[in-house]
Amino acid sequence: MSFNHFDDKGQAIMVDVSHKQPTLRTAVATATVRMKPETLAAILAGRITKGDVLAVARLAGIAAAKKTPELIPLSHPLAIHHAAVDFRTDPEKGTVTVEATVRAFERTGVEMEAMTTASVAALTIYDMCKGTEKGITIGEIALLYKEGGKSGVYRRGATE
Repeated sequence: MSFNHFDDKGQAIMVDVSHKQPTLRTAVATATVRMKPETLAAILAGRITKGDVLAVARLAGIAAAKKTPELIPLSHPLAIHHAAVDFRTDPEKGTVTVEATVRAFERTGVEMEAMTTASVAALTIYDMCKGTEKGITIGEIALLYKEGGKSGVYRRGATE
């Protein structure tokens, strides 16, 4: 069986996963937000006028995991069992690394949910800080890890 998003007439379809067995699926994705070190210092000191930037970004990311099928047209609605967002900051470089982890016991993977989570958390950091700095950039959004299902484990860099 081919798992692609086109039928024999070339029309877009949602892949039929009804015959697959549910397994525990986990995915971890990342996004990098770059800003001036002084903007990051303001975030960490709680001096951004819109509020607690990282707390709001965490909530936005978790909400995004649950909204992925509404944003990505051919993704499956999944019962998300776990969604988490963590941040690593580098005050000298002015970077925030967003790391999103999503887990579900499902018939299809949660990679898109993890990448959507990381993306929306990063976008929320920009939104909360754009009044302080408009030059913030969001870079490399990537899948770091996934496990579960027939294809097994993927670790970024391990097979590339």
